[in-house]
Amino acid sequence: MKKKRKHRFPGRQKHPLKGVICICMIAAAAVLLFLWQGRQTPFLRASNPMEAPEKCAVRLNVQTALSVPTQITRIGEDYFLVDCYHDQILTSPSLDRPLTEWLVLTDQINRGHTIAGDGMVYLADDTENNRILIFEKKEDSFYLTQTFEEIGIRPHYVVYDEDDRRFYALSSMTGELYVFSRPDKASSAVVLEKILTLPELDGIYVRSFTLDGDDIYFVSGNRSIIRARKKDLQIIESWPVPDEIAGMIQLTRIQNYYYITVSTDLYGSQDYATILRVKNLADLAARDWEDIYASFIGGGTPYYISSFDDHYYLTEHRIPGHGVWEFDVEEDRLDNIRTLFP
Repeated sequence: MKKKRKHRFPGRQKHPLKGVICICMIAAAAVLLFLWQGRQTPFLRASNPMEAPEKCAVRLNVQTALSVPTQITRIGEDYFLVDCYHDQILTSPSLDRPLTEWLVLTDQINRGHTIAGDGMVYLADDTENNRILIFEKKEDSFYLTQTFEEIGIRPHYVVYDEDDRRFYALSSMTGELYVFSRPDKASSAVVLEKILTLPELDGIYVRSFTLDGDDIYFVSGNRSIIRARKKDLQIIESWPVPDEIAGMIQLTRIQNYYYITVSTDLYGSQDYATILRVKNLADLAARDWEDIYASFIGGGTPYYISSFDDHYYLTEHRIPGHGVWEFDVEEDRLDNIRTLFP
């Protein structure tokens, strides 16, 4: 008996490439979805670790004066001083040593501004090279172990957040906040966990941010200070500021005041550089603030304020002989102001 042949309708004939095309389309969609989510959710991008970690802090600083110091800080038992226009970061086990006895942690940066650490690793911004450098300390020696390329445009400020054990680095020109972490707490390997974006700051020069619990404050680079949620940069509120203080550097909470260092006005003039303090940020719009720069002589450009060893510290440039200040605040009164480095 002959078997009946099944009739195959022309409309159901399989094209030999149909399955391949379908698979390619699915794969392409998956790639696009991954790339899109990479800007929204954690994607744990690691840098290429250096084949041979480079030993650092092996030679003394030869500069007898600072050139645009931007930050002085203490991490663990070590002190760090960012000498921005000399393209170097200095380190010392003591704050009392003269500059020529500090060691050069790195001179492989172009206009770096800050460094932050968690006790195991140290992240420094390499501003003009759009990089973040990772250092590690082993047996009293520092090593450069990783580099992250293409970190926005001019990464300008990096902070370690002890609350969630993450590093936050700001791309000063794009409104992007790069979040780094160490997934394995026993390992020094650092990964780029996610990138948060605040579109309102894209194209605006913003020099720093301030972490405050679950919130983050961005200083004015245009005409307002912004408070946002740290987890996703959703704006909570903002405060307008006058044009003459629009080019802010940093906002720091000290006792009952917000201390604000200002670099320029809205149009880039450093003639408006100063230090303000105010109890309520809403008072800025009405120019209801206290100018305290005269307490530090004034006339230069104040930069970042830091706190360690029971004192506050201010970096400053444009005035020879006043690169770093130490000061105290007692019941909202400035006290014991002195110059540390020229």
